[in-house]
Amino acid sequence: MRNLLKLEEAAMFFFGLSLLWNFEFPWWLLILLLLSPDLGALGYLANPRFGALTYNVLHHKTMALALFFIGVFSANIYFQIAGLIIFTHSSLDRVFGFGLKYPDSFNNTHLGPIGKAAQTK
Repeated sequence: MRNLLKLEEAAMFFFGLSLLWNFEFPWWLLILLLLSPDLGALGYLANPRFGALTYNVLHHKTMALALFFIGVFSANIYFQIAGLIIFTHSSLDRVFGFGLKYPDSFNNTHLGPIGKAAQTK
């Protein structure tokens, strides 16, 4: 089942990537933008609870779809792009096993522990 879910996330990643490709970014800008949701991890500099909040806001697919559809209905290309970036990035993260964070630790995700926490279990 785990591999099937990863395959599903990979399909969503390539779907989002194909939609982003239609906006005709230079390849280097597309890569830079796809990495931008990870800036949400900077919230961990304050504390784990705030870090989980900022990280999850920038990795939640509902937020991504909301931004995208706000952009579609308001004809705002920047909202569409932001939504697609979050959606595509989050799908790739989940292929690699990185999920939404619980407020106690960066390594505690909805997909299970990651990093050293995963090695000890």
